[in-house]
Amino acid sequence: MIADLYKAHITQLLSVYTRGLEALTKGGIGADGILLHSGIEQHYYGDDRGISFQAYGHFLHWLSANRPDQFLLIRPGEQPSYIQIVPPDYWYEQDIQDDPLWHDNFEIHRLASVDQLSDVLPHGRFVYCGASTERAAVLGLDQSRINPKMLLHFLDYHRACKTNYELVQLREANRLAMVGHQAARECFLAGGSEYDIHLNYLSACKILEDETPYTNIVALDEKSAILHYQYKRRIPGSDSQLLLIDAGYRVRGYGSDITRTTLKETGHPTLRALRDGMDSIEQALVAEVRPGKSYIEIHLSALSRLGELLVSLDICRGSLEGLIEQQIPQLFMPHGVGHLLGIQVHDCGGHLQSEQGDLLAPPDHSPMLRNTREMVENMVLTIEPGCYFIPLLLEPERNSDRGKLINWSLVEELIPLGGVRIEDNVCVLASGVENLTRAPIV
Repeated sequence: MIADLYKAHITQLLSVYTRGLEALTKGGIGADGILLHSGIEQHYYGDDRGISFQAYGHFLHWLSANRPDQFLLIRPGEQPSYIQIVPPDYWYEQDIQDDPLWHDNFEIHRLASVDQLSDVLPHGRFVYCGASTERAAVLGLDQSRINPKMLLHFLDYHRACKTNYELVQLREANRLAMVGHQAARECFLAGGSEYDIHLNYLSACKILEDETPYTNIVALDEKSAILHYQYKRRIPGSDSQLLLIDAGYRVRGYGSDITRTTLKETGHPTLRALRDGMDSIEQALVAEVRPGKSYIEIHLSALSRLGELLVSLDICRGSLEGLIEQQIPQLFMPHGVGHLLGIQVHDCGGHLQSEQGDLLAPPDHSPMLRNTREMVENMVLTIEPGCYFIPLLLEPERNSDRGKLINWSLVEELIPLGGVRIEDNVCVLASGVENLTRAPIV
């Protein structure tokens, strides 16, 4: 089953890359193939300590060899060539454990050094896509064939829609991440620190920290209002009311991105109502996902639903129309409602409107929205509404016209408790949506 899905995935990629080369030729840059480079190993400045490596997304789209200086040669009508560089080394493990799926889909060349690359490359005009212009220059490639924007726009645009093989990986990445989320929840309720909760998540998932698709956000109370909070305090959480954990899992290069907010029974009653309300909003937004609808509409719906919740809980006062006009919901949810998801957590092409590279910027009132595309079948994205009490955003409004719509006495009680976010990963279906994190909604 998985072998058939992977073969179909590679066939689909070959079709996309062939059309990309045709478009490039029409644009005046003729090429016989595309050389994808996974990337180069890098070190901290003034040190010999290596930075944790992450391969180029378009390389990982083909195969999950997350190692530096790996190459793929893609030529129309030819079997793709995987040029595997495995240097002899007794300081570090360099061997690559081949995935059995690779052997039926790639011609594999195993080399001891990147310096041997030219020995196995056929004659031709190749486009280089990757991070090292130095590698491309050594191969004698013309500057116009190094990361041509026309081709990158084309590839970025098509990454949004997933093959059945990719959906299998993303479903599994969601399933396994939820194992970690359950362990994290139990650790929090038992009084664990952010550090303890983080370790419990990793242990339950049986992964190392650098194997996660992004840095886990493990935030207790006020730290949950720091949207990308990166630290893990060792202070016991026995007195904490709230845990916000944003953490995923990676399967064959594909990452899930899931957020859950847990409250203790002794938590602030308004905060508990807010948590329940945000969960209802998130599920309602998921149900709105369908082909042909702009993702901007989902974001606008999130702002409107949040405004209604703020009024119903007496966090804000006035009419929904007044809150929307004054952009009050954005004070409590300054981020976008979600983003494309796949090989990269914030997958590429979110603002692209065509394979030619046309862009649609986010609305002025929501500049951080990462996705402005119309949703189409097999597009995978996140739905993650949030509500936070962020002094940096709220305090400047205390004496403003907008501030008159805020119930400051209640907000002051909630600021020490941070905020709430709920996030699921969804796939657009032909007639609805599949929630990869929960049960399907069709």
